[in-house]
Amino acid sequence: MKKNKPSRHDCQSPSFLAEERDTFSFERELYAQGYRAVAGTDEVGRGPLAGPVVAACVILPQNCDFAQFKDSKKLTPTVREHLAAHLQEIGAVIGIGVVLEQEIDRLNILQASLLAMKQAMENMAGQPDFLLVDGKFQVPVALPQQALIKGDSRSASIAAASIVAKVTRDSLMRQYHLQYPQYSFHTNMGYPTADHRRALAIHGPCPLHRKSFSGVKEFFATVND
Repeated sequence: MKKNKPSRHDCQSPSFLAEERDTFSFERELYAQGYRAVAGTDEVGRGPLAGPVVAACVILPQNCDFAQFKDSKKLTPTVREHLAAHLQEIGAVIGIGVVLEQEIDRLNILQASLLAMKQAMENMAGQPDFLLVDGKFQVPVALPQQALIKGDSRSASIAAASIVAKVTRDSLMRQYHLQYPQYSFHTNMGYPTADHRRALAIHGPCPLHRKSFSGVKEFFATVND
């Protein structure tokens, strides 16, 4: 007998919605295939005019409440801080990679982001045997992996990595604010906000600014001319 497609009403049932929200399905399938340590990796800081790009790599415990880990951009700073601490409490395996602005200028932001993810994986206490990567590019490591566009909304492990990366980078930018308070890095995190652009116009760039980025490179072109 041909099975009927679920009706619109059926699609709103709790079980159907729970299945839709299953952000551990990639990990679960990989564990079923025999992998023993599936990690998610993501980066933060591709768009700023200043500061590093930061990546994290996370292996979640298979029995954790994975639904609480969401795309870091959809969470408040307080919730991100809480979840980053919670990952430590539940024994998640975490690695962090940081690529500074000089290397970003030398490589370009895409390659710097992939390098930060590679560093994050290499800095883990326990190495994964499969990587889930946010975006459409794979990390330059000899490891089975799958790139997932919008992965931070589809994989709890990638979402957890996005949270750790965001909390880590924000903390770094707040520290940089103490060195260069004129740019308000503690609030704009190096992104090209109106106040950041005004500060650049008044003070020019500092050593943390990315010389290859539009909005900063013009200052160096003026000097060289």
